[in-house]
Amino acid sequence: MRIDFTPIVRPYFQHISRRTEAWKDHTESIQRDLLARHLKRAALTEFGRQHGFKDISHSASPYRAYIDSVPTVHYEDIRPTVMRMLQGEADILWPGVCRDFAQSSGTSGGKSKFIPITRDSLKGNHYRGGEDSVAHYINSNRQSRLFSGKGFILGGSFSNTLGIDAGKVHVGDLSATLINRLTPLAELVRVPDKQTALMSDWNRKLPALVKEASDEFVTNISGVPSWFLTVLRKILEHKRAKSLAQVWPGLEVFFHGGISFEPYRDEYNEITAGLNMHFLETYNASEGFFAVQNDPDDKSMLLIIDRDVFYEFIPVLEPEAAPVPIWEVVPGKTYEMVITSSNGLWRYRLGDTVRVESVNPVKIRIAGRTEAFINAFGEELMEDNAERGMAEACRLHNANILNYTAAPLFAHGNRKGRHQWLIEWENPPANPDAFADTLDRELRKLNSDYDAKRNGNIFLASPEIITARMGLFDDWLKSAGNHKLGGQRKVPRLSNNRVMMDQLLIMNKE
Repeated sequence: MRIDFTPIVRPYFQHISRRTEAWKDHTESIQRDLLARHLKRAALTEFGRQHGFKDISHSASPYRAYIDSVPTVHYEDIRPTVMRMLQGEADILWPGVCRDFAQSSGTSGGKSKFIPITRDSLKGNHYRGGEDSVAHYINSNRQSRLFSGKGFILGGSFSNTLGIDAGKVHVGDLSATLINRLTPLAELVRVPDKQTALMSDWNRKLPALVKEASDEFVTNISGVPSWFLTVLRKILEHKRAKSLAQVWPGLEVFFHGGISFEPYRDEYNEITAGLNMHFLETYNASEGFFAVQNDPDDKSMLLIIDRDVFYEFIPVLEPEAAPVPIWEVVPGKTYEMVITSSNGLWRYRLGDTVRVESVNPVKIRIAGRTEAFINAFGEELMEDNAERGMAEACRLHNANILNYTAAPLFAHGNRKGRHQWLIEWENPPANPDAFADTLDRELRKLNSDYDAKRNGNIFLASPEIITARMGLFDDWLKSAGNHKLGGQRKVPRLSNNRVMMDQLLIMNKE
């Protein structure tokens, strides 16, 4: 007989979930108190001494003194400092020595970023954010039996490419650090085992994942939708099943993040047919766990304001605008996030953009990366527009995608400018031209600037759809100079130049 521990732990998680009720009236005080704790904690670090954190803490307005003393920074501004931390120097950006760094790509120079994962940020933010996800899910689903089985967590691996003693410092995907630092008790309720989870060779890792997970009683899965879909299909193939209901009859929720779920929703509905399945979005980046979907009927996410992250926001497409604190954001506006956190990132420009859907408490939707947009013709097409438009076009044409990206094709001679969409299909539409028309129409509904530039085909011609060969995007991720294949790696959806698109088109012919 299988024991369900959910009723035993439910009161604990309900208590965690209910604390957010106070956020309606106390967002500002919670965030100001959090900033004050960070300033006090880091006062004797090198960064704290350089910027007078002791004096800031005792000033009449610590927040005002803080922003006057500390400028906003991009990663390249702090790269030399982080590299010193990687070499083992203590008390630089945060007290103590940092032993874990999350490697992620995306800087302008093409170099990897190495984000410090301090013990404080790991325990006070990342793990607490995961706890929040479970709490909100259980609180909204009274029939849950989540703790009657195991969680299948799809993660990445470590990468020791810096010549640093791996026994002292771990560098790799955030998920690898999270798995590596889990307590023995947590290991009892998850799959696969740590050795398999941290494998770096996906040609060996994929069959190992399938073998280990197929015969477990799995109630929940966590990971990036595109990568998990590949694993789940392999499990269905291995078990000769049509639905995961035949493999894991107790499966009830997918905690997903990293990319938009909308283009994959229909496929997940198909492979989970027969299950009372729930899908919950999380916003867990290398730099921190920021938000979670706390209401299954509301696709926006609740910004977590008491888990070691202090937030500021810069209005998008207003480069001269000053950052505003969380208590001054306006519903309906899109902002670039700026964070201060216990991993030693001080007024750090995250590079992610979010749309504020509501305040008191603040709820957001991910809009994309600051560099993930197309504005070659004044259309200001954001990643969120692309994901939602693509999802609706797929639904209307009974099509499914594996991956896609888009970039501008600039005017030349008699050719008008347009957007090129390179799509790898799981199930292609019967008429690609009609699909392109539908995508265009949906984007015009979602974005008034795009609609204006498309009006009459004067400034911007209709989009062009190019079919990618099977495996193209995986090949690109594995190609020299990228080395991005793995559970947390994702393809950029939009680019404002043609560097990536031209690489992919060349590879598409090979």
